[in-house]
Amino acid sequence: MRLAILASGRGSNLLAILEAIARGELDATVVGVFSDRRAAPALVHARNAGIRAQSLAPREFASRTDFDEHLFSLVDAVQPDLIVCAGYMRLISDPAVAARTGRMINIHPSLLPEFKGLRTHQQALDAGASVHGASVHFVTSELDGGPVITQVRVPVERGDDAATLAERVLQREHPLLVATLRELAGGRIAWIDHGVHFNGHPLAAPLQLDAGNRLVQEPTA
Repeated sequence: MRLAILASGRGSNLLAILEAIARGELDATVVGVFSDRRAAPALVHARNAGIRAQSLAPREFASRTDFDEHLFSLVDAVQPDLIVCAGYMRLISDPAVAARTGRMINIHPSLLPEFKGLRTHQQALDAGASVHGASVHFVTSELDGGPVITQVRVPVERGDDAATLAERVLQREHPLLVATLRELAGGRIAWIDHGVHFNGHPLAAPLQLDAGNRLVQEPTA
């Protein structure tokens, strides 16, 4: 599977993907890394790995649509099978999303549909949540609202603040994303008829990452 990665920050999920590929745990190739921030460390990781890395400055474009049109022309040029938003912090315009329905996923630091948008860890703490986590979902025009594919749960511990909770969730984000990509690359997870299918059947509830980093289906009522 040919992967294009969109990232705005440090690129820890990108590194997790590259390490899984190097270990032979993920049958994929990262064919390009793209960012809206020229100083994003993710671009440095890509260049160090010999991967095409490009950035665009949003302020140089008249609108979000113009920016996305240019950005995704670069993405399309590397011919990805899947576009992975891994810490990409910009909203994507509707035309860009619609043209790539079922071919773009995002990892979000909460148990969707809870705590969409930014500052998810503080949102969880403010809500008194006892369990937090991360989700991988297909990207649609609704912010963090596309069909959820997989999740991992992380307990909220006594004394947690946003920083400690964020770090613990991040440690589980990495194996969640890699496991999800492994299933997508193997064809076991697919977008069919506007929804998520697993092993050829509609997925009634998100797959859950267990302690052994395996994706499992939980019984549904």
